[in-house]
Amino acid sequence: MCDTCGCGEEATVRLGEVLGHDAVHEYSGGHEHSGGHENSGGHDSSGAHEHGAAHEHQGEHDRSAAHARAYGRADEAAERTVVLEQRVLAKNDQLAQRNRERLAALGATAVNVMGSPGAGKTTLLERTVRALGGTLPLAVVEGDQETVLDADRIAAAGGRVVQINTGAGCHLDAGMLAGALDRLGPERGALVLVENVGNLVCPALFDLGAGAAAVLASVTEGADKPSKYPHMFRAADVVVLTKTDILPYVEFDVDAFIARVRAVNPGAEVLRLSATDGDGLEDWFAWLRDVRTAGAADRFVL
Repeated sequence: MCDTCGCGEEATVRLGEVLGHDAVHEYSGGHEHSGGHENSGGHDSSGAHEHGAAHEHQGEHDRSAAHARAYGRADEAAERTVVLEQRVLAKNDQLAQRNRERLAALGATAVNVMGSPGAGKTTLLERTVRALGGTLPLAVVEGDQETVLDADRIAAAGGRVVQINTGAGCHLDAGMLAGALDRLGPERGALVLVENVGNLVCPALFDLGAGAAAVLASVTEGADKPSKYPHMFRAADVVVLTKTDILPYVEFDVDAFIARVRAVNPGAEVLRLSATDGDGLEDWFAWLRDVRTAGAADRFVL
């Protein structure tokens, strides 16, 4: 998967303890990277010498043959990469299905919250925990490459939280969520909010076993993001436009943004809100309640 998502070869996942973060548990829960860099065709020094010899002694026909052999090796490496990617995704999908079944047995629902760094994911989850934490069983999984800063913010807001640090990894996967669920032990009927690593590319590729997906985009990012990152916005059940309180101070065309969302994902609901001044938050809370109710009733699944 290295060629697809750019994750580090030796990425280590660290799970912080629930709430306290006073201990760190490490496990190798990331990608299968063995074989991911088996590109034998890119820097074959013996092939280079052979090609040089062709220039001096053998003529155009043999030069073409050496060139074809080099490209043949590159094609074989590319084919191996595709096979590896398929294997990693298939394994992830199996784990995601187990997560789904586990949550279904509890009548619980997970929401995969995605968006770029700075889109306002953690701030929105803080407000959500404060508003809903006393009315329904709620737990949070925080994903970042390093630090427990976001988990500390959720804990300070009164939430039960586990931090996942992915190291060089650029997204969460189903195995990581399974480990977090082990730590959290969600209650029956729980709503589990999963803040994915800030990234508009790779999180869309990996099914976590969540019941729904929310993609956040702020008014500071530009109205063209749904067109530039269509796979992410196609994965969304709801698209949340955040930081609307600063619309008077930035150049952002709300109508154009919504039109671009509709172009790539006609079925996605679009919400507008400001977690700072509270405008639109009730719509977000209502969406979460609906998803939780649907999940408990018949396992609403992406």
